[in-house]
Amino acid sequence: MAKKQEKKLYRSKKERMIGGVFGGIAEYVETDPTLIRLLWVFIALFSMGAGLLAYLIAWIIIPEK
Repeated sequence: MAKKQEKKLYRSKKERMIGGVFGGIAEYVETDPTLIRLLWVFIALFSMGAGLLAYLIAWIIIPEK
C-alpha cells in the first residue's frame, strides 16, 4: 500500500506577488492564487484592517518552501 504524502502549507516561491502567502495557500488548497487574493480583498475591505493584520501574521508564521 502506498504511503500517503502529508500536505504542508508553505509560502510559494513561484506564485508570489509580495510574500508568497496567497500563492502558498492556493497551492495547499489546489486552486488559483487569483481567487485567494480576491477573497482576501473582500475580507480586508469589510474587516477594517483585520485582513492586513492576518496577512502580516501569516507572512511571519508560514515558512518559505
